[in-house]
Amino acid sequence: MRTTRRNTVRRTVAGVLLAAVALLTPAGAAVADDASPSASPADGEKAGPTEAGTTFRTATAIQQEQKATADASTGDYLYWAFPADAGQRPTVRAKVTLPQSATRHGASTWQVDVYDGLRRRQACMYGHQTRKAAPDAGTVELSCVLRTVRAWSEPWASDPLPGSYYVRLTVIGLAEEDLGLPVHVETEVTSASQGGAADVDGTLSEPLVPGVSAVSAQGGTVTAGSEPEDGWSSGWWTSRWLWTVGGGVLAALAGVFGYGLTRGGGRPSRVPPGY
Repeated sequence: MRTTRRNTVRRTVAGVLLAAVALLTPAGAAVADDASPSASPADGEKAGPTEAGTTFRTATAIQQEQKATADASTGDYLYWAFPADAGQRPTVRAKVTLPQSATRHGASTWQVDVYDGLRRRQACMYGHQTRKAAPDAGTVELSCVLRTVRAWSEPWASDPLPGSYYVRLTVIGLAEEDLGLPVHVETEVTSASQGGAADVDGTLSEPLVPGVSAVSAQGGTVTAGSEPEDGWSSGWWTSRWLWTVGGGVLAALAGVFGYGLTRGGGRPSRVPPGY
C-alpha cells in the first residue's frame, strides 16, 4: 500500500516538473530569439526623415528600425535622436556617400559618436566608430554598438539608461579644399534585446528625455523628441519574473516530493498475528 502511494506521488511530481520545464523553456527560447540582430524594415514601411539637425537641440527624431537620410555639406555636424529602453543594446550605423573623387583633394576621416539624454558620450563596445576614406572611395560606413541599456544605475556611473540618445556624425580629418562638398548620409539604429541577463533591481522614475527638438520632414515644423512606439517599459517586466515563479514552483514540488517519501517512515511495520 505504501509502495503504491509513493509511486503515485512520484508520478504526480514528475508530471508537474515536466509542466514547469515546459513553462520555462519558451521563455528561454524567446530570449534567444530576441538576442539575434533585428530584422530590416519591411517593404512599404513609412519612410524616415530626410534631413538631420545641426545641434543637440535640433536633433532630428527617429525611431529604431527606421532609416533616416540627409543631404549635407562636408564639414557639417549632423544630429539625430532616438529612444532606447531598458534591456536593449542599440547599434548605430551610418553610411556616407562621398563626392566624386575628381572633385576631392585627398582622403577624409569620418566619425560617429553617441550621447545619452544627459549628453554624456557613450563608449562603443565594438564597431567602426572612426574610418578613413581613401581619395578614390565612393562611400564610407561607420557603426557603434553600445552597452546594454540598464533600467537603473548609481548617480555617479555613466551606464546607459532609458531615454533619448543622440547620434552625431561628422568628418574629423579633411583637406581644407574639400570643405563644403556635398555628401549624402544614411543612418539607422537597431537593437538586440538582452533579456533577463541584463536586468537589475530598481528603475528610473522617468526616462532621460530632455527637451529634444526635431525638425519634421513634413513642412519643417518643430515636434517633440520621440519615444518608443510601444511606450517606455523602464524594466517593469522582465524574464526574471518567469524564472522566479518557476523556482518557487520547483521548490514547493521538491517539498511535496520529500514529504511523500518520508511520510510514515517512522511507523513500525505491521506484524501478522501469531508472531
